[in-house]
Order: sequence, then C-alpha cells, then structure tokens
Amino acid sequence: MTLLRTTHARPVDVAPVRLAAAAAAILTVGAGLGLRALAAGNAAKYGGDALYTVLILTLVVLVAPRLRPLAAAATALAFSWGVEFLQLSDMPAELSQRSVVARLVLGSTFNAPDLFWYAVGAAVGGLVHAAVGTFVNAGPRRAAELTR
Repeated sequence: MTLLRTTHARPVDVAPVRLAAAAAAILTVGAGLGLRALAAGNAAKYGGDALYTVLILTLVVLVAPRLRPLAAAATALAFSWGVEFLQLSDMPAELSQRSVVARLVLGSTFNAPDLFWYAVGAAVGGLVHAAVGTFVNAGPRRAAELTR
C-alpha cells in the first residue's frame, strides 16, 4: 500500500486517489461525447477543449497521485498548450490524416482561442481535484463531518 502525506501530516492511501481519478477520466470522456452529441459550433468546440485538459489532468493524477491540485492542473495545461503550439508545424495535420487517434490527441490546426479554453479546463479541473481531494484524503469519518 503506497502512502502519501497530506497538509495535515497524516498518511493517506493513494488507491482512493487513483480510483477517483480513473472515475473522473471516464466521466470526462462521457461528458465530451455527450457534448459532441448535444451541442454544435463553438459550444462543442471550446467545451471540448476545456474537457480535453480536464481529461489530461485526470490522467496526470492517475499516474502521479501525489501531485497537488495546482501542480496537476499546471502539468495538464502545459501539455495542452504544448500540443496546441505543436500544431503550428505540419506534423499533427499529417498524422491526423493517417490516424483518428492522432486527430483526437493532437488535433490538426492551431487556434489561439483554444489556449484560453485549455486554461479554463485546467482551472475548473484543479478546483474539482482540490475539492474531491479534501474528501478522499480526509477519510470516511472526516468526510462525513465535512458534508454536514
């Protein structure tokens, strides 16, 4: 069992953190698919951008559950921005023509407003991560007190 220290200097099992991150990743993919099915235009595009960064954040937490919310959100934002700036080259467009997965992960063309929506996703995801982490790291007894 892997343990981590919280700000309260109490050891906490990382398994619930990883479980919460995995559940959040599944919910995020579902939200993205639902958004694509129900919305169109800018709402679907920019909402998808924000959800892309939220998904990256959940995957970061899944791999590195010890990261604090700000560090996880900053990592996800840096990755998202890196992918967006990579689109200034021809590589993502070429790979996107050959692979649906590459298109989903790398996109194809640079769009400056995407950078803002990635930041929105990182901020919202980081806040949710902090809130959920409060309950997950608190343990059952303290979580019950926090919900009263």
